[in-house]
Amino acid sequence: MSRLQRIALLVLSDIAAVNLASVLFLWMKFAGGGLETVQQSWNRLYPEVTEPTFWYALGYYSDVLLLIGGCWLLLFLFFGFYRPSPSSSRFDEIFEVVKVVTLGVLLAFVATFDSEVRLTRLLIFFYWLGMVCTVAGGRVVVRSFERQLLLRGMGRRRTVIVGVDQRGTRLLHDLRSSPAQGYEVVGFVRAHDEQERDEIDGLPVLGVEEDLGRVIAAERIEVVLIALQSNSHEEVMQIIAAAEGQPVSFSITPDLYDIVTGHVRTTQIHGVPLMELMPELMPAWQQTVKRLVDVVVAIAVLVGLAPLWVLIALVIKLTSHGPIFFRQERVGEDGKPFMMLKFRSMRIDAEEKTGPVWVKGEDPRVTTIGKILRMLHLDEIPQCFNFLRGDMSLVGPRPERPFFVEQFKKQIPFYSRRFNVKPGLLGWAQSKHEFDLNSKDVVGIARERLEYDLYYIENISLKLDFKIMLLTVWFVLAGKSTR
Repeated sequence: MSRLQRIALLVLSDIAAVNLASVLFLWMKFAGGGLETVQQSWNRLYPEVTEPTFWYALGYYSDVLLLIGGCWLLLFLFFGFYRPSPSSSRFDEIFEVVKVVTLGVLLAFVATFDSEVRLTRLLIFFYWLGMVCTVAGGRVVVRSFERQLLLRGMGRRRTVIVGVDQRGTRLLHDLRSSPAQGYEVVGFVRAHDEQERDEIDGLPVLGVEEDLGRVIAAERIEVVLIALQSNSHEEVMQIIAAAEGQPVSFSITPDLYDIVTGHVRTTQIHGVPLMELMPELMPAWQQTVKRLVDVVVAIAVLVGLAPLWVLIALVIKLTSHGPIFFRQERVGEDGKPFMMLKFRSMRIDAEEKTGPVWVKGEDPRVTTIGKILRMLHLDEIPQCFNFLRGDMSLVGPRPERPFFVEQFKKQIPFYSRRFNVKPGLLGWAQSKHEFDLNSKDVVGIARERLEYDLYYIENISLKLDFKIMLLTVWFVLAGKSTR
């Protein structure tokens, strides 16, 4: 089962469950005679018939039921119910449902506290119970269906094991005896200090550590399992770096726990204990809020100050030859390229003779109006369109050009780790330090920035994002560069 198919099944299951629970709640209110507005409407239409039918009540509140269903789905989305979580068990899923449904029912109770809707404690309890049973029951059915598909070899994640010694071989045997865990091992990658081997139990050794990035791309790998005899922190970090920031998940065998304490989650669902490295430290609801902030800020800036942007576009067009907007390819999350937008602040032939050049503090290629735009940071405004498209976030490491990314990846260890999150307009590096953009040591500046970027990635949170926003405002007011 693909990720989209799984999400679609979960959404359909939740829609059916929420509507069923709401209809049952409405029936309880109807049976108890608590729908006075329905009674009044029925009497106006059918004065000769005393009691309304339940189907009439259901039609009367159909729009309300749709609204309630939509609110529940938004709440589930907010708490990450539709994010991939192959390592969680059915019990974990039920527990999450109980948590979120309890919060949702409390919010509904607060929202209707002063309304005409009279809710007894018994009604609230039965609605909560109905929601838990129907939503959790539907998700258990989906999870069980998915497990049956995995047992039949459908929907498994393509996996490579790093380590060809006894530990790697034992892990392969364990996974083969636990097909419901969902791993399809396609081969091995050998560590430096391990004996050379061509194949293990019928599966090929696809290369050594340095080849991991190539192997991931060529074999469409989704999961990398690290099964090394040693517990070397440096070697594990080298393996992660060798993946070149590609969108794969990493898990390690249990006795390596001490090297990454605090950054792993132990999972033992169907008999094979693994610990998943956690590249995303931000909870699902915080990621949803972060995305919402990006969209709200982008719309507010683009719409609220539209006359100013029209004036800037007109001035750029009248004062220099060339387009209004500057489009440039940058590297985004998971190493995927995207086109970043800016108001053009340089001559159109800025790199015609030199090729890609690192930005400088005092750059002779900048136009007269461009100097003003850069000083006030107004040239960055069109990046709001990148926020709306999801290429960038308001806060994150600054996106770099592919030309320089390839250089830095070769010269700076772990540089690819900055692609674990979306790039941003405002960054921890720029809010904490003013870099010497006139320095010729380009790699040195990039290495210094990376230290700040990695700190942001390891500590990412809404609190840190808001702190960066405030620090950036202070930097700008102080007349310092945030580029």
